[in-house]
Amino acid sequence: MTSAAARNPRNRARRGGSLKLHRGGGFGEVLKLQTVAKSHAPQGVAALLCERIVPPIIIGVGPNLVRKAGRGGARNRADRVSHALTTAQVANLLDAIDHAKAVGLPLNRMITIHWKSAGVPQHGIAKATGRFTDLLSKCLARHGHRAAWVWVHENGDFKGWHCHLLAHVPPVAVRQISKLQKRWLRSITGRPYRARVIHSRPIGGRLGAETSIPAVHAFNLEIAASYILKGAQPSALDLFALRGSAPGGLIVGKRCSTSSNIGAAARKSWNLECQGR
Repeated sequence: MTSAAARNPRNRARRGGSLKLHRGGGFGEVLKLQTVAKSHAPQGVAALLCERIVPPIIIGVGPNLVRKAGRGGARNRADRVSHALTTAQVANLLDAIDHAKAVGLPLNRMITIHWKSAGVPQHGIAKATGRFTDLLSKCLARHGHRAAWVWVHENGDFKGWHCHLLAHVPPVAVRQISKLQKRWLRSITGRPYRARVIHSRPIGGRLGAETSIPAVHAFNLEIAASYILKGAQPSALDLFALRGSAPGGLIVGKRCSTSSNIGAAARKSWNLECQGR
């Protein structure tokens, strides 16, 4: 059960929250677990890292290259523009990531989609990302699984506008999703798929890491979360002690979102239910 005090951003920053963001790691396009100082690992993880070699998480790609989860958050507006994640948005995303684990839907996959390379205009990326998450959720539902996700849009000088998506995809569904995602992109863009537009990897370096090596998965999820939050406002970077900051770039429309089942309303309902038990 999460108290109101625990959900307060300042208390969370001071306490570290359930998701303890690491200060010492780098947040480049390729993040290797072993490059993060072991002294920053959660208790018990450092020894685990010494015992097993974990494949690296590869985040990002080159610029050319059964309960339904809704879109969550405020609706998109074409006239909305922003240059960074706000403090409130960062807090919401972190709470959503925590809640996904609490309800048995740990975010175990990172997907990066380069919408500019795919041919999607800047003002259309929120609709494109929404369509992709709809297709993902419906596909999982057809196979008896629930979806959960958070995403952030960024706009880089070289990559252009793109999306970082952390999602819950059961290991048994990964092969099917991998087969379908390029078809989904063709449907969304109306164009042939271009190489390296989408990049998808398990968080933790292997399928099922969230259950087989949970400490390693949790450590990697912290790194992935920090990475997608790197474009936050300076005030948010300071409040949550985030490192590896980078300009988030101009985004037209919605900058970030969560699936409704881990969004603010769902978390409030869940907390009330827990209090009533």
